[in-house]
Amino acid sequence: MISMVKEITDETFDEFVSNNDMVVVDCWAAWCGPCRFLSPVVEELSTENADIAFGKLDVDRNMKVAMKYGIMSIPTLLYFKGGNLVNKTIGALPKKSLEDTLDKMRI
Repeated sequence: MISMVKEITDETFDEFVSNNDMVVVDCWAAWCGPCRFLSPVVEELSTENADIAFGKLDVDRNMKVAMKYGIMSIPTLLYFKGGNLVNKTIGALPKKSLEDTLDKMRI
């Protein structure tokens, strides 16, 4: 399966968020166990929700974005609509919970 989740960086973050109406950014790090648990869930959601752009941001390598959005714990998912942050979830939440958050973003 081809990944629908785009790797983004401090340099590409603003363009990625502004060029897509609805965006979810998975903020993670290689050493983070819960991040590794959440990653396949985010991959699944990206293939099931074609109307939402999904990105992955390694917070160890991209600290500007992490600092800008006050990311203190990972995994953190940032939800954007029309370029604006509309929600943030922290932790390796179950898929159903994340689906509910995506549904609310569409309203």
